[in-house]
Amino acid sequence: MHEANGAATVWPVLLYRDAAKAIDWLVEAFGLTRNLVVPDDGGRIVHAELGWRGGVITLGGYDEDAAFSNLKPGGGAVYLVAADPDARFARATAAGAEVVRPLKDEDYGSRTFTVRDLEGNSWTFGTYGGAAPPQA
Repeated sequence: MHEANGAATVWPVLLYRDAAKAIDWLVEAFGLTRNLVVPDDGGRIVHAELGWRGGVITLGGYDEDAAFSNLKPGGGAVYLVAADPDARFARATAAGAEVVRPLKDEDYGSRTFTVRDLEGNSWTFGTYGGAAPPQA
């Protein structure tokens, strides 16, 4: 979802035990872009923003005292719309992503696959871009 100025207004959050390693892997495996990475004084990633086709996925290192301490590393799931799921699948598996659901043509018309990243979060890529918004 975007505001009129194009700024993303929905930002999923994922936590990682090793956020720096996860960022490198997500960029390599999925083609996400490194928009912003903020380390603390000790070098631990406290906030990062990775881009995907105008959207943003926020992530950071797990901290028991953080606002999202109820989330655990590896417990997230994200769906990303991709025009080229076959190429995305090849890239993700070449980087070592664990296949949960292989490439498949769905009954509703999407071509999708689901993999897990290096800490267990699920990532689904598919051609389905969502239902059309209601007409006013």
